[in-house]
Amino acid sequence: MNFIKAWNTFSSAPHRMFFFGGMVQSTLTLAWWLTDLGGRYGGFYTPIAWTISPIDAHAFLMIYSFLPFFIFGFLMTTYPRWMNGEEVERRAYIPAFLLLATGTLLLYAGLIVSVVILKIALVLFLAGWAIGLYALLRVYMRAKHPDKRHAAITSVVLVIGWLMVAAFASDETHLVAIAKVGGIWLILLPLFFAVSHRMIPFFSANVIPDYKIVRPDWVLALIPGFALLHGILELTGQQRWTWLVDLPMALSALYLTRAWRLRDSLAVPLLGMVHIGFAWLGIALLLYTVQSLSLFMTGQLILAKAPLHALAIGYFTSMLLAMVTRVTLGHSGKTLAADHLTWGIFLAFQSVTVLRVISELPGLSFTVRSHLYLCAGLGWLVCFGLWSCKFAPTYWKPRPDGRPG
Repeated sequence: MNFIKAWNTFSSAPHRMFFFGGMVQSTLTLAWWLTDLGGRYGGFYTPIAWTISPIDAHAFLMIYSFLPFFIFGFLMTTYPRWMNGEEVERRAYIPAFLLLATGTLLLYAGLIVSVVILKIALVLFLAGWAIGLYALLRVYMRAKHPDKRHAAITSVVLVIGWLMVAAFASDETHLVAIAKVGGIWLILLPLFFAVSHRMIPFFSANVIPDYKIVRPDWVLALIPGFALLHGILELTGQQRWTWLVDLPMALSALYLTRAWRLRDSLAVPLLGMVHIGFAWLGIALLLYTVQSLSLFMTGQLILAKAPLHALAIGYFTSMLLAMVTRVTLGHSGKTLAADHLTWGIFLAFQSVTVLRVISELPGLSFTVRSHLYLCAGLGWLVCFGLWSCKFAPTYWKPRPDGRPG
């Protein structure tokens, strides 16, 4: 009976299931990656022979089977509120979660044992993604709200995301390359920016005195559009020209960081977390601009993968920590405020981004670079481990105020 009660509570809202799955995956993904790095860079044991390239596996796990759990949980919660639409039904989000979770766990078995298991895992994953996507599109299509711009962007990129997972499952080299680049520029950047554009001014207006909402339409078109162009240029080997789109995106993001009043947000940690996460977008795009200009003028990629990790860890993951924390608190009946531990975890996580960016800078020895890789990975595990231990029990416990959700 206790299990049935816990299951009914756990499955009573989509964010409970998907956020829990994301928290589990946030530690499994990095535990697997550290295991791989321990052999390839740490020298602690012979490098492990996985069934596919560890670089490809790492890209898939980070882009498609870690962040999407949180993305689906967040959007299934916010779509009905963004568009005054109907709630996502249990008969949709429960099988979507179970298929995604089963596929993800089988992925690890496939990496160790057999490519056949890996293929089965990806088929299950695709089925779960399709059901979750259908549930969101159903809300989108039935809602009568006049402004669906943000949901339109997130819906389109999730359709692209399904295609990218299918491309990865094909095991064709060029399709896998498209999935890796497309995951960043065609999916995650447009999606995270659309959510930022929709939510940060809304959150800020409720907290910062005399706040003027700045939500320009032009930037909602510019950044997703230019992100698409960046992806195309990168895939066609024209990285020396990406500065033409990276610089306008960087300046736009920095403008919004100022207009949305980052400094004032820091007085309220829960809001400050969102603003700090967004600030990394401008920084990352500036690094991409420098990288591209260097390639244009000297033929050298002087920053290696530093811009990528400033974007993926600094912006995507920091924003994830901030948004998921806020949604969890807001739907748990608890005080909508970040305590000292939550604020400390978030600030400590910023060091993970810094370490990973520094590790890509020129002039470092292999030993120093390897140690920075490992330190960043360990830092991630500690931060997400503490964060998960703090918030995961919320998902299987009923709200203290007795309300549903």
